[in-house]
Amino acid sequence: MTIRIPTTLRPLSGGASTVTVSGATLRDVLTALDATHPGFASKLLDADGHLHKFVNVFVADDDVRYLKGLDTPVSGGQVVSIVPAVAGGQEFSNAAVAGGR
Repeated sequence: MTIRIPTTLRPLSGGASTVTVSGATLRDVLTALDATHPGFASKLLDADGHLHKFVNVFVADDDVRYLKGLDTPVSGGQVVSIVPAVAGGQEFSNAAVAGGR
């Protein structure tokens, strides 16, 4: 199982952009990831063991929040992608938008 690591979490993986671990479910995979590269669990899971709201995890391009969450089954050929949520930006007024700014 290949896990894609985002740039912001690569210090935990020793700079690697991908990590290979085994597991039957996403929960197993994340447990194995944290066992091999300590610190991932605290970045990905809240105090109750659920995925943080600001972290998106995809199994084979499907958002696990719409599957079975951490209990989503995984197979060896699939890729798990960890994607931090992006927020922010600049709010524009209608006048600024109309003026091309």
